[in-house]
Amino acid sequence: MFLARTLSGRLLILTVMIVMVIEALVFFPSVARFRQDYLQERLQMAQIASLALLAADDAMVEETLEAELLEKAEVSSIVLRRDRARQLVLQAPEGAMVEETFDLRDATFLDLMGDALTSLVRTAPRTIRVIGDPRGDGEAIEITMAEQPLCRAMLAFGWRVLILSLIISGATGVLLFFICRRLIVRPMQRVVERIERIQRDPEAAPDNGRIGSSLVEIERAEAALGKMQSTVRGALLQKSRLADLGGAVAKISHDLRNMLASAQMMADRLETSSDPVVTRIGPKLIRSLDRAATLCVSTLKHGKAEEAPPEIRRISIRRLAADVGEAVFADEGVVAFRNEVDEEAEALADVDHLFRILANLARNARQAIEASGRDGGYVSVSAEKANGTTRIVIRDNGPGMPQKALDNLFQPFLGGTRAGGTGLGLAIAAELAAANGGRLELMESTVEGAVFALTLPG
Repeated sequence: MFLARTLSGRLLILTVMIVMVIEALVFFPSVARFRQDYLQERLQMAQIASLALLAADDAMVEETLEAELLEKAEVSSIVLRRDRARQLVLQAPEGAMVEETFDLRDATFLDLMGDALTSLVRTAPRTIRVIGDPRGDGEAIEITMAEQPLCRAMLAFGWRVLILSLIISGATGVLLFFICRRLIVRPMQRVVERIERIQRDPEAAPDNGRIGSSLVEIERAEAALGKMQSTVRGALLQKSRLADLGGAVAKISHDLRNMLASAQMMADRLETSSDPVVTRIGPKLIRSLDRAATLCVSTLKHGKAEEAPPEIRRISIRRLAADVGEAVFADEGVVAFRNEVDEEAEALADVDHLFRILANLARNARQAIEASGRDGGYVSVSAEKANGTTRIVIRDNGPGMPQKALDNLFQPFLGGTRAGGTGLGLAIAAELAAANGGRLELMESTVEGAVFALTLPG
């Protein structure tokens, strides 16, 4: 039972079965040919006996010699057919009644095979007549003979064929069994062992050693397994780093929340100041502190920086874009911010989530432009309606994104757009967009700038 469940065992069994089927298909024509040769041999022996008799004086021989000739030919009578005449040459004194006649001169192959199968299964003895032309000169000879010796010879021949078939199929199957185990099963077992090692310790270093098979399929499986192990290990390490980072962020957020609470209390006093600059900046500072405090509370509440469910409401995109510009471009540096959103443009989203998405994208664009040293840099925000959705486009004229960032877009710790970047900003933005039922896409990235599109439900 166990052998039938293994690849090499099934190959052994299948090989034996195939060889036996082929031998069975060859067996019946072989038996038919054996029967024909047997009868032809008796005809030839009968013809030789008849020639010996005809060569004697007066065509007379002693009874002992006649009996010996019939015994050697294994027949009971011999009749020559010449010029449409029948001439009895020899006949045994105890002749039996003929039950069936077989003419080998005009018998087809199917006839011979059918007669052979009938003879194989016949058990009752009988006497048959056989007509043939052993020399092919047109002179036929007719013999009568007992069929039992023929049946015994055919059965012996069949057993020999069966035993030979079993030997051939067994030897072929065993040879294929060991070849299969050497070339296929053992390499596959080593692949399975590597998979089991990965299952036991997914974070273990990849095994770069070759399995040792010369088969292309096994090599491809080995290469795919190595890549999969590296990918899984990298993903697990990244998840572990994110988990550790989440714990650290939660601890930092706890202390940062207390600091922000003190900063909020002091910022509230700015509202009573008569200084026009303080009056203009104070409300913006208070809103920024409120957002920071809310984020800290959300981080503490959900543990590893998991976002709270969004509170969807209608938002003025132009007003929110203005808040992003004041937060990211407050110092009015070399990079300009362009708010190209229409007054009536609105979106359905969580206001804090949307602010963080736009702020992350705008901050990344500004840092990329400043790092390139390009003059006249700008970051613009626009909005449009399309197919029942709202699309917010963030465009810049920076140097574009590096290839590494394009290959790992929206992947934390992999998709950083600048040296020292972590790629968390884009990853967070994409996660927040999905939480609000939208999607964030990179529409274009060339040496002349990058374009991101945020699509939200209308």
